[in-house]
Amino acid sequence: MELVTIAKRNNPFRKFASKFWRSKYLVLMILPAVVFYVIFNYIPMYGVTLAFKDFNPIDGIFLSPWNGVENFQKVFEEPKFWLAFRNTLIIGSVKIVIGFLGAVITALLLNELRMVKTKKTIQTIVTFPHFLSWVVVSGFVFSLFSYYGAVNSLSAAMGAGRINYLADKNFFFGLVFASDIWKEAGWGSIIYLATMAGIPQDQYEAADIDGANRLQKIWHITLPGIKPVAILLLIMSVGGVLSAGFDQILNLSNDLIIEDVNIIDTYIYYHAIVGSDSAGVGTAIGLFKSVISFTLVIIVDRIAKACGERGII
Repeated sequence: MELVTIAKRNNPFRKFASKFWRSKYLVLMILPAVVFYVIFNYIPMYGVTLAFKDFNPIDGIFLSPWNGVENFQKVFEEPKFWLAFRNTLIIGSVKIVIGFLGAVITALLLNELRMVKTKKTIQTIVTFPHFLSWVVVSGFVFSLFSYYGAVNSLSAAMGAGRINYLADKNFFFGLVFASDIWKEAGWGSIIYLATMAGIPQDQYEAADIDGANRLQKIWHITLPGIKPVAILLLIMSVGGVLSAGFDQILNLSNDLIIEDVNIIDTYIYYHAIVGSDSAGVGTAIGLFKSVISFTLVIIVDRIAKACGERGII
């Protein structure tokens, strides 16, 4: 009898059932999120098989014939795809760098403000653009930088002439980066501000006693204090280097420059959704992008760990 009792106590299923029952309310709280991700994130993963099929809407995903890697061959033989790939790498990489620097600098500036009401007001102002859609932001950009916009009107009034900023790819990339900083720097600074709030105040007090000025305290206390979080966010952002901002590019671009400023996502949109390419081609591009992004995250994580930093895997 004692052996049977001990066996029942050590039964893994009984242990799991006991823990499950004790945490039943927590399980109920998380259940909607689990169901959401299963339905909208995991089940649709079967659609990846379209990358290896000659998709026919009549037959559907299941009955469409397999075609091996023909979709990938079609994509890789297209010069416009590699132009879009290059643009994606450039825009995505620059966005990661300027987004990281913009968020950190914004957080440092806000953290140095001593007037609480002023600090909250400024933080609200710089965070608000994040909640605007790129449709609205592109409207602001067009109003300012179109051929008859405010900037060109002021330039013409001063006798300097007009420049078609939105039709020049060199100016266009500058507008992309500037508008991204304006829209996201304030929002990105929130995590860094929260991390700065957790830095022990006695470190700053000790620095004051030693006669350190503000810049010295930022360099020797604040920046080392947010370093682990900054590295973690930087590693995670590398995974999105090939997601250079579909909404932004789609809304800011126009027919005059779209072929020169296409990124992977807009390339899929124009060729596989609006254009004549099949859904299999678009899926192949998406799968290629996902594999590259996952590989980059693994590489950067390993580099961070090799340098003695904490990774995410």
